[in-house]
Amino acid sequence: MNEILRQPLSGLPKPSGTSPPVSTQAADGLPRRAWTGEEVQRMIEAGIVQHGERFELIGGELVAMAAKGNHHETLKVSLNFFWVKQAPREVMVASETPLRLDTYNEPEPEFIVYPRGMKPGDVRGDTVLLVVEIADTSLPIDHNIKAPLYAHFGVREYWVVNARSLVTTVYREPSPSGYASKHEISGDELLSPMLAPSLAVRLADLDHE
Repeated sequence: MNEILRQPLSGLPKPSGTSPPVSTQAADGLPRRAWTGEEVQRMIEAGIVQHGERFELIGGELVAMAAKGNHHETLKVSLNFFWVKQAPREVMVASETPLRLDTYNEPEPEFIVYPRGMKPGDVRGDTVLLVVEIADTSLPIDHNIKAPLYAHFGVREYWVVNARSLVTTVYREPSPSGYASKHEISGDELLSPMLAPSLAVRLADLDHE
């Protein structure tokens, strides 16, 4: 399943005039039409897809987002409150904003950190300073699907925070084949973003119950 979902990352067809819609290969072996971010936006505007529906565009497919439990939401709110107070003038922190990696990939992480002066919709993989996913039931997706995705598009630092244990997996040194650096930080240790050190945080100090 994971290998199938990763196929579009290295060889997505490019739209060209009157070419037929590209397709992705689903787990059942049947071809699926690959959607673009622009097409999804038009579907939302037309009411075909409702505002508030929870999905992400991954490899041209609309992937349903996992339900979020109390641990996840409490930690997200606490971390957001902490970062809003800590962020310096040159850094912006956005919560649950789509990150447009390319035409067919717009994941919606819990947080993106990016340089002030950029609009959220203009942030790309090679300009985002930090991407954070808070995971409860979605840990396999965040590690096995999204980590290769973010690495492929040059995201320089990616965190996967376990909402229950507070252990954070820190990914760095991206390449098209994946991250070269991966290490775990416990909730009692200080997490310091490489490109935004002023946002350093100790998760155990936050209200996360």
